[in-house]
Amino acid sequence: MLSVYKINTFPPSANSRGGEAEFEGTYRKGELRGIITINQDNCVGCDTCRSFCPTDAIEGSLGIAHRIDQNLCVACGQCLINCPFAVIEQMSFVDEVMAKLEDKKTFVVAHPSPAVRVSLAEEFGGKPGELTINKMYNALEMAGFNMYDVNFAADHTILEEGTELIKKIKYWLLGERSPDLEHVSHHPFPHFTSCCPAWVRNAEIFHPELIPHISGAKSPIQMGGPLAKTWAAKFVWNKDPRDIYVATVTPCTAKIYEASRPEFNSAYQYLKETGEIPADTKSFPDIDATLTARDIAEIFRKKGINPLEMSDEYPEKTMNVYTGAGTIFGNSGGVMEAALRTAYFLLSGQELRDPELTPVRGYDKDLTEAVIPIPLKDYGGKTLELKVAVVNGASRNLGTILKHITKDSNRYHFIEVMNCPGGCVNGGGQPVHAMGTSWLHPLLPLPLKA
Repeated sequence: MLSVYKINTFPPSANSRGGEAEFEGTYRKGELRGIITINQDNCVGCDTCRSFCPTDAIEGSLGIAHRIDQNLCVACGQCLINCPFAVIEQMSFVDEVMAKLEDKKTFVVAHPSPAVRVSLAEEFGGKPGELTINKMYNALEMAGFNMYDVNFAADHTILEEGTELIKKIKYWLLGERSPDLEHVSHHPFPHFTSCCPAWVRNAEIFHPELIPHISGAKSPIQMGGPLAKTWAAKFVWNKDPRDIYVATVTPCTAKIYEASRPEFNSAYQYLKETGEIPADTKSFPDIDATLTARDIAEIFRKKGINPLEMSDEYPEKTMNVYTGAGTIFGNSGGVMEAALRTAYFLLSGQELRDPELTPVRGYDKDLTEAVIPIPLKDYGGKTLELKVAVVNGASRNLGTILKHITKDSNRYHFIEVMNCPGGCVNGGGQPVHAMGTSWLHPLLPLPLKA
């Protein structure tokens, strides 16, 4: 049986959201900082972490305790999961969520990401990659959560991002002009995905010239928060949205930062504008707390719940319905593949003969390039060759792709960037193995057997 490292955590402090200034360094008022920190008392200065940081945010030399420059940190946690001495620590909302679960008035919603269902078992002695969808649902409900699967929201993301891509194709490649396409005239190719919060923060700090190229679609988690507090509150759960507390369960530590971005209070804005909540209601975020896979395992342990011992039977419920396209978001190339499926169908008027677009999968490649032929139904079947690329790990390949598009802005139409090698399945919030972590292998845990 494989063992996992215990990662030390700490609750957010009074200073974690900064002061009253609108900007402090690279952070806006209210944004969480210091999500990932290095324990200065225990760091031996082995320097392993520096090679995994995509933004050179780690300072220090061999033999001297390292530290993180928080203004440069994108909170991806790659340093944490690759530290061979487990001395890098993570901000955690476990205590806050536990208190909410005990509050009878609060309707606590668990919003689990696709990559958690294939990693949670490892925290309880299961095999790497063991699928625990229904067991996880049952464990979450036993702990007091109400279910809302992120995959449901991921399908909404694909509709949004796929439509955005189609509009760009029509405007920039096919020369169509209409009021509906006017807004994309300010957002040229190449088109970048936006689901990875570490990549988005990286672009905002270091490559602001790329911002017009990045999709305007929110990540699935940030689409899910407003849906939970508006549509689902009214039509599914019949709850006052002010009593709903959404805790996302994610493989990603950068999602902790993303949830604190001040613009992500869409539900509050909508409910106030429509008069569904009193005008003097204090603003609330779309996502109230972000738990990593390790955090939710800690909550289960505190409550004496082992998800591997739960039933594998679970009834179909409205908030957990989703397609396979939503599920593959967890893997490098997944967002690209899902968006291309939608674009292909809407542009060609036909389903893909084989929906598995394996050329864009970045599972074992640092950088993937492909050309996807798409027949155009409105252009007499003329074939569009869509040029795409998948960046599988920002620390190794982001610089390469930026050099490519600087030399030739027409080299790609669509680029997926996932900060973590392998995508979300290798995120900074996943279980950390004592052996077989990515500091030994660049992508996945070693294929050790118990």
